[in-house]
Amino acid sequence: MNLFGVMDVSSSALKAERVRAEVVASNMANAETTRTPDGGPYQRHHVVFAADGDGEFQHSLVNHLVGNGLPSLGEPMLFGEGLTAAKSVPGGVEITGVIADNSAPLRRYDPQHPDAGADGYVSYPDINPLTEMVDLMGATRSYGMNASAVQAEKNMVSSSLEILK
Repeated sequence: MNLFGVMDVSSSALKAERVRAEVVASNMANAETTRTPDGGPYQRHHVVFAADGDGEFQHSLVNHLVGNGLPSLGEPMLFGEGLTAAKSVPGGVEITGVIADNSAPLRRYDPQHPDAGADGYVSYPDINPLTEMVDLMGATRSYGMNASAVQAEKNMVSSSLEILK
């Protein structure tokens, strides 16, 4: 991986986790929304991530190792000087889409509600605040870890420049 490869991967993860946090915040804000412009209650949304680049992680790892002069996985691996060769970044993470959850709405009896049906039940989104908070905490921690990786790389580059002085 080249000098700025870690920063490229971390920056793509930062963008993806930001979108994930925004979607979770939207889900939490609409947990009681019973009527949308499309009709019916709000539907929970999920962010779908995918590897950005050549494909699966294992495929990229094998190509990287074999491309650096290391034996294929069928042979015994001997670590040599090829391990340190710089290659282009295999990729980071990308958002392939934001999808709506198709789970059935929760029905609560509230005949005084303006969106109540003839039977007195109101359809609410199937959104659990606890699940949303856990998703938000996961997005926040992932964002923080990737920000720390960017900061660590900045410190390494700065230290390298100090050595050259």
